[in-house]
Amino acid sequence: MLTPREAQVLAALPSHLKLKDIAKGQFVTVNSIKTQVKSLYRKLGVCSRREAVEAAERLGLL
Repeated sequence: MLTPREAQVLAALPSHLKLKDIAKGQFVTVNSIKTQVKSLYRKLGVCSRREAVEAAERLGLL
């Protein structure tokens, strides 16, 4: 379902880090993280970070 990079980004979402800090920690650009977040939202059928975390916990992804 999720790519390895999407899984890494998803794991970072509950930390409340800003996207630029997630990007810095993963050595990628902020735009790369934004793309991964959009893809996560689409795959999980959500519209926000909080909803993504809740859906991931429900699905056992976190």
